[in-house]
Amino acid sequence: MTAPRQYDFFAFLSRMRYISRWGLMRNTVPENIQEHSLDVAIIAHALATIRNTYFNGTLDPSRAALYGIFHDASEIFTGDMPTPVKHFNPNFKKSFHQLEDRARKKLLAMLPPELACAYEPLFFFEEQSEYRDLLKAADKIAALTKCIEEEKSGNLEFRRARAEHEENLSRTHLPEVQFFLETFLPGYRLSLDELDLG
Repeated sequence: MTAPRQYDFFAFLSRMRYISRWGLMRNTVPENIQEHSLDVAIIAHALATIRNTYFNGTLDPSRAALYGIFHDASEIFTGDMPTPVKHFNPNFKKSFHQLEDRARKKLLAMLPPELACAYEPLFFFEEQSEYRDLLKAADKIAALTKCIEEEKSGNLEFRRARAEHEENLSRTHLPEVQFFLETFLPGYRLSLDELDLG
């Protein structure tokens, strides 16, 4: 009897916890891409739900959350590229996006073909502009909450990054993002004792 072929997709995904973010910054609380991806998934789900509830949207919040879970999976191979480096020039940014695409395809090749077909849409969703823009916003909100957390801990290293994310998000055309920032972001600035526990 032939032994079943080994596939390493999930073993590689589990290694997301070893890829650190914010590599150029001094962190009070280190963050890895697995933790970040959960934050993005939760926020993306919230943004889709807010859009559907208040702004006549028709997005699938569960799908938005799944995109959030997998949005940085390519960094298992590429690492987390610091933003100043990633945006150093347009040619490098384009090359890095091509590298990310190759990393995603490499991950998908670690699945049986039938399963790869099911997972591929979760790795390549950029053509769906509504989800793409929502995920970009969720990613930026998650980064902003990290900056706020670091500043609350007395780490001023994240001041500039926090201001840049706030400025970027203030220009959003997505009403659900503005709703989230006004309604839910203030809680991130509070200590546990200050949070409303009911």
